[in-house]
Amino acid sequence: MSNVRSIWNGAISFGLVSIPIKLVNATENHSISFRQIHTEDGGRIRYRKVCEREDREVASSEIGKAYEDADGTMIPITDEDLAALPLPTARTIEILAFVPADRIDPLQMDTAYYLSANGVPAAKPYTLLREALKRSQKVAVAKFALRGRERLGMLRVVDDVIAMHGLLWPDEIRAPENVAPDAGVTVRDKELDLADALMDTLGEVDLAELHDGYREAVEELIAAKASGEVAPSAPSAGKSEGKVIDLMAALENSVRQARGARGEDAEVKPLRKGAAKKTAASSSKPPSGKKKSSTKKTTAKTTTKSAAKKSSDTPPPKKSPPRKKATA
Repeated sequence: MSNVRSIWNGAISFGLVSIPIKLVNATENHSISFRQIHTEDGGRIRYRKVCEREDREVASSEIGKAYEDADGTMIPITDEDLAALPLPTARTIEILAFVPADRIDPLQMDTAYYLSANGVPAAKPYTLLREALKRSQKVAVAKFALRGRERLGMLRVVDDVIAMHGLLWPDEIRAPENVAPDAGVTVRDKELDLADALMDTLGEVDLAELHDGYREAVEELIAAKASGEVAPSAPSAGKSEGKVIDLMAALENSVRQARGARGEDAEVKPLRKGAAKKTAASSSKPPSGKKKSSTKKTTAKTTTKSAAKKSSDTPPPKKSPPRKKATA
């Protein structure tokens, strides 16, 4: 952590306890960046900062910031003005409360940082806060100021380090209006069963094994062009014409494909959860083939004996007298 440059120095305010810390970026961007060029001759396209009043390019040292009023008036704001704001969070991460982690909406999650203890005296209170977070199984909600604005933050423990996620303010989250499908759309139980089967077949994934395939493909493309080789091309994909698909067939094929990829039986037998449990329970009973056959034999013998006894005890039926012939 000492080799990483801090982007902010301040302190965590934990009640009356102050913990000097350094703020370090917890993530890094591996995306490949491109330059804009003039396609005719390959010349770089650059943006120059020009003063509108003097019509000349100005250096970065001459550039400040201002707020544009409704009438177009520019109100200059200096770094000193912002530093002198009467905010307790100007150089402090002020912990407001401790809440369960599921109270934080993932939509609010923003940039992540690591908090490093700044100096030997900070090690003890830093460790105290870290262990308190671990034992409570909660996260800390805090306020801090960074890059000219006050923000919300969430402190949690990652390994043996306190990490902080910047949080968007609640009013910065848009309501999901007119996003969901019409309420009249329904799905059948069989479709849900197949979706469950597909989810079970796909299983879990080790996030550490995932990688950016697009970035790797771009790197191969750049390497091929730089060496004068033929750039790799993607296999032709079938055109999607926006046709309505057979959802059941698509789910069944998806399950077959996923099971085949894992070397499992690709046969799809969608079952309701209740039926699946019933089938599993019946299959768990011990086999009783011999027992059943002996039972059948015993039953047959008993039935034969009882039938014979019944026939011996029952008197023979009386013969009815012959009918008289009618006389003319």
